[in-house]
Amino acid sequence: MRYINTLHEGETIRAIYLCKGKRSAETRNGKPYDNLILQDKTGTLDGKVWDPNSQGIAEYEEMDFIEVFGEVTSYNGNLQLNIKQLHKCQEGEYQPADYMPTTEKSVDGMYEMLLAYAAKIENPYLKKMVDYYFREDEAFIKRFKEHSAAKSVHHGFSGGLLEHTLSVVRLCEYYVHAYTIFNKDLLYAAALFHDIGKTKELSSFPENDYTDDGQLLGHIIIGVEMADEAIRSIDGFPPKLASELKHCIIAHHGELEFGSPKKPALAEALALNHADCTDAKFQTLTEIFKEKDSKDWLGYNRLFESNLRKTSI
Repeated sequence: MRYINTLHEGETIRAIYLCKGKRSAETRNGKPYDNLILQDKTGTLDGKVWDPNSQGIAEYEEMDFIEVFGEVTSYNGNLQLNIKQLHKCQEGEYQPADYMPTTEKSVDGMYEMLLAYAAKIENPYLKKMVDYYFREDEAFIKRFKEHSAAKSVHHGFSGGLLEHTLSVVRLCEYYVHAYTIFNKDLLYAAALFHDIGKTKELSSFPENDYTDDGQLLGHIIIGVEMADEAIRSIDGFPPKLASELKHCIIAHHGELEFGSPKKPALAEALALNHADCTDAKFQTLTEIFKEKDSKDWLGYNRLFESNLRKTSI
């Protein structure tokens, strides 16, 4: 098994990867070729089939496991594989676990820590609301533990949603201890719930792609619907508290142009927005530095709107 993160320019390799994406295109001269996204648990790699009609290229589709033979090259500073031979693999020729990017942390350990924060919620209505999913719904718990937090950008791996949510709750804990203006119970519950819609917005691995509801509604709206389901199951849930909790979910992206229907209007919503943004950006930076282990300048990054590099020391 040649993992993608071990490849170097100039190598000729034969290896099996998941064909995560396939798109047919044409060169400027009108010659057809295929653009592929190859994946294993260490990352993704662009692949090019410059002659898709040649005898060495067998029939295959997106999400197939394929054995490829080709040369590792570099284009615009990124590695790609020029594929000369390709065939579709059958079950037994590969181990699925080798192709699922997974958190490096203990899933069960993280979930126990998450439940410890849930146990600190004293408001009886918010406690029941959290328990509705995080303690009582076994199907949800399984999805939540296995899901990614994104298709790409940050925490785009199995267990990523759990890892991200735990980090956000921890940041919120700091805010609660540092400032006296927060309702701890509301902030903790909102942090636990802020991304639960991603369990329905994104499909499970290996696809990890947008579902129909993900495309049509998005995780914020889905998350509010899921929160409302829990709220309606609890007799006497205070309407104003329900609205405040929903507002935190709705506003957690912070800006209208980032997908939030409302900007934060509560201290807890603002804190959640900053905690979410902090973890997303630093995890993204972590993944960038891990992928390109260099202290050279890495080039302009659109998310950070800056050229980036590691500290020289």
